Amino acid sequence: MRTSLATGAAAALAVGALGVAPAADAATSTPGESQAPAGEVVVIPGTAASVTTRAAAAVAAMSLNERAASVIMGHIPTTDRGVLRDYMATTGVGGFILMGANVPGTEDRLREITAALTVDPAVPPLLGIDQEGGDVSRLPWDDFASSVTLKYEPPEATELAFAGRGALVQRAGISVNFGVVADITDDTGMFIYRRALGTTPESGASHVAAAVVGEEPEALSTLKHFPGHGAAPGDSHRGIPSTTESYDQWLQTDAVPFAAGIEAGAPLLMFGHLAYTSVDEKPATLSSEWHRIAREELGFDGVAITDDLGMLEASGLSEYQDPVANAVAALAAGNDMLLSVLGTNSGTAAELTAGIVTAVESGALPAERLDEAAVRVMTLRLQAAGAGRGLVPCSSCAPAA
Repeated sequence: MRTSLATGAAAALAVGALGVAPAADAATSTPGESQAPAGEVVVIPGTAASVTTRAAAAVAAMSLNERAASVIMGHIPTTDRGVLRDYMATTGVGGFILMGANVPGTEDRLREITAALTVDPAVPPLLGIDQEGGDVSRLPWDDFASSVTLKYEPPEATELAFAGRGALVQRAGISVNFGVVADITDDTGMFIYRRALGTTPESGASHVAAAVVGEEPEALSTLKHFPGHGAAPGDSHRGIPSTTESYDQWLQTDAVPFAAGIEAGAPLLMFGHLAYTSVDEKPATLSSEWHRIAREELGFDGVAITDDLGMLEASGLSEYQDPVANAVAALAAGNDMLLSVLGTNSGTAAELTAGIVTAVESGALPAERLDEAAVRVMTLRLQAAGAGRGLVPCSSCAPAA
């Protein structure tokens, strides 16, 4: 990993984060309870290996239902803290993505919401957000430069912008930013053009690596949309874009920014609903071969997460109209976390959980594959807790009665 040039910029924006080992829940603690002082980061000691060991032990102690729920990143569209807290407590999902409908008008209110979502600060959920800046921005107070202009500036400008953006995300109590668009294209007519951080493999690689390094002290970076929208024309929100680009061509072009982001230390990789038919007819989300390539050829060892599974249904293709079947297929292919947004309601997470449990019990989904996914997700949750990511103390964060 490169040494960050942007530590000062991030520090200037960051407020005190509270990393909690076993401690009082910041969202429910009473005035007399002891808490670490604001501004202090309580780092849980231990090597990466020991965190993984703790994660494996935690998963081993879970029921099958709990393991299935833990690999889901859910969503419901509300800012009601009581409703959000009940959702997290009853579903047991391992993460939650905040969309526009979850973001109130001020940072203070958003911190109250993320505190309500964090039922157990010792094992916080992965709270995610699409904060690319520019065209895709959930935080209206993000004034940092985006890919629209950064792709034409030196990589140092990207590092500084994402250092500030990562600090905003962390300051809101959010741990994961789905913000690093590693797709590349120089075609101004492509839907991904304005969002992409590069127009060539080389420029994409330098800007993607810079974005990851900039965010690293504050937020967990996610590279998207693997293996790359640039070669596959079309919008995956409306269909399954495809390309006949060969694997060797991909290695020399669209793979380069993803490899750079992985080398820079990005802990999450989002798989896109797009198909490179010379490699696999299936969309990458459901392709075990693309997951093998990411891990064995590019060396990715973090959490593989799907793009929103609801987009598969929105494609209109008959083979993707069963959300439970999509979720099971995505896990079987190698995803560790299932992102579910479009068309979801308060009961969706429970339906997906039940479907995963049934698949394991029937043998359709190997229990070992679910365990592997759950351990990877739990490891990242424990690492986030240890680093204080997303855990911001807030004196008024108790959910509404």
